[in-house]
Amino acid sequence: MKEEETDIDLHDEEQELFEHHRIVVDKGQSPLRIDKFLTIHLKNAIRNKIQNAIHTGTILVNNALIKSNYKIKPDDVISVVWAHPPNEQDVVPEDIPIDIVYEDDAILIVNKPPGMVVHPGFGNWCGTLVNALAFYLNSNPYLIHRIDKNTSGLVLIAKTEEAQTFLGKQFYDHTTERKYQALVWGDFSENEGTITGHIGRSLKDRKIMAVFPDGDYGKHAVTHYKVLERFGYVTLVECQLETGRTHQIRAHMKYVKHPLFNDETYGGDQILKGTIYSKYKQFVQNCFDIIPRQALHAKTIGFIHPTTQKYVQFDSELPPDFAGVLEKWRHYTQYNNTTEE
Repeated sequence: MKEEETDIDLHDEEQELFEHHRIVVDKGQSPLRIDKFLTIHLKNAIRNKIQNAIHTGTILVNNALIKSNYKIKPDDVISVVWAHPPNEQDVVPEDIPIDIVYEDDAILIVNKPPGMVVHPGFGNWCGTLVNALAFYLNSNPYLIHRIDKNTSGLVLIAKTEEAQTFLGKQFYDHTTERKYQALVWGDFSENEGTITGHIGRSLKDRKIMAVFPDGDYGKHAVTHYKVLERFGYVTLVECQLETGRTHQIRAHMKYVKHPLFNDETYGGDQILKGTIYSKYKQFVQNCFDIIPRQALHAKTIGFIHPTTQKYVQFDSELPPDFAGVLEKWRHYTQYNNTTEE
């Protein structure tokens, strides 16, 4: 009998996009082509899917690339990363405007507005980015990752299963470049740093994620941050993801006592820093009104292109609500610095 470990890789909104299988071949196994072996031992492993995964380098044997005619032998360790079977729920195409940053035969880069859910799910069966893409492409898109409903910014979409598999391996291996901008409460003593701590569902509230520094629960998560602009009571930071866990930036920033500005789920919708004066309280409330969501934007994404095999990078502008609240804080800071002088 073979040994198998299955680990579903969960990205930003904890959806089953890619699955990882690790199979140790039994000592009594006779030589057999790997495609035949996997069709026997893995669910949904059809020959074309296996050949595609071998071609894109997402099936490894003993941590090495193989050819499609490879014959497995006893004690081989087979690693498989590919897209999880799609949800059987039909996606209804909807004529919803989408902001396309880039498109070619293999990929599509979309700048998602805040308030739009990426994929249909409980309570959100329509009006999602996938519904819009199904209409635009006249077929169902191949998702690679997600960002939260109230997070704005770049989402990478594959237009073919081969591109999805190739890009999915990069996300699984954490080799993509993903940079976010976030407005957070408080000031930092350092200009840059790294937050490390396992992330898993809170043991007190299953609706939110929590950080477990001892690593006995949750999944390994690393966020690098750099200060971009200081406003005294709040700070604009760039966050670069080394891993891609659910609510990673939001949970990590709360963990280091810098919740995202107006992040209701993680306590950032309260006045956490500043004066007690009513004028300041009104100013913060006005800022909340400008950006009625967590101040988080997926600004940059970089990866190896599935067709050209070359590194590409895409960037996006901050949306009006985020840019507007930054401008308001700049004016506030400049005014107070002037009056103090």
